[in-house]
Amino acid sequence: SKMSKIILTGDRPTGRLHVGHYVGSLKERVKLQNSGEYDEIYIMIADAQALTDNAEHPEKVRQNIMNVALDYLACGIDPEKCHIFIQSMVPELTELTFYYMNLVTVSRVQRNPTVKAEIQQRNFCYPISQAADITAFRATTVPVGEDQMPMIEQCKEIVHKFNSVYGETLTDPEIVLPSNKSCLRLPGIDGKAKMSKSLGNCIYLSDEEDVVKKKVMSM
Repeated sequence: SKMSKIILTGDRPTGRLHVGHYVGSLKERVKLQNSGEYDEIYIMIADAQALTDNAEHPEKVRQNIMNVALDYLACGIDPEKCHIFIQSMVPELTELTFYYMNLVTVSRVQRNPTVKAEIQQRNFCYPISQAADITAFRATTVPVGEDQMPMIEQCKEIVHKFNSVYGETLTDPEIVLPSNKSCLRLPGIDGKAKMSKSLGNCIYLSDEEDVVKKKVMSM
C-alpha cells in the first residue's frame, strides 16, 4: 500500500495571529488542505511549547488557545478536513520527547543556528519536542518557514538515529517552504524587517476595520 501523505503544522498560542502568519503559513495551509493531496492534516496549537517562555503566565497561553483556533477558522481552515488539536492534551508527545533526549547531545543542539536563538529565549528541549510532534503523527510533510529548516534537520537526525538503533520505526519528514518567496518575511507596519508581536508592529487578523485602517494609514 502507498504511504499516507500526512501534514503536521501548528502555532504557539502566545498571542493572536497576524497578517505575517497569514501570508507566511495560514494561506499556504488552506491551499494544502484544499489540494486533496493529503490523507491527514494535523494542526497543533502548541501550548506546551508556548509555556517554555511563558511559564509564569499560563493564563495568557490558555486564553490564546481559543484566539488561535478562531483565527484558524476565520482564515478558512476547515475542521472537516483538518484535525485541530491542543498539544498538551496528547501526553504521548511529552513521553516521546523524553526518549528522544537520549539520542541528542547538548553540543549537537547548540550547533543548530535556529536553536541557538531558541535556547537563549526558551530551552534545550524545544527542538526535541518539535521532533516528537512531527514523528508522533508520522508526518511526511512539514510546511514551515525557511528559519525552521535547522529544526527539521535536527528532527531528521533523530529519526535516522532512532531507526538505526531500534529498526525502521519513524517516518522521515520532508519540508515544504512557502511557494511565494515574497511571503517569507512580511515587514512590520513600522518598516522593521519583520512583523512580530514582540515588536508591536502587527496587523492582527482579528483587528477591527477602523484599527486596520489606522495602522495602514500610519505606515
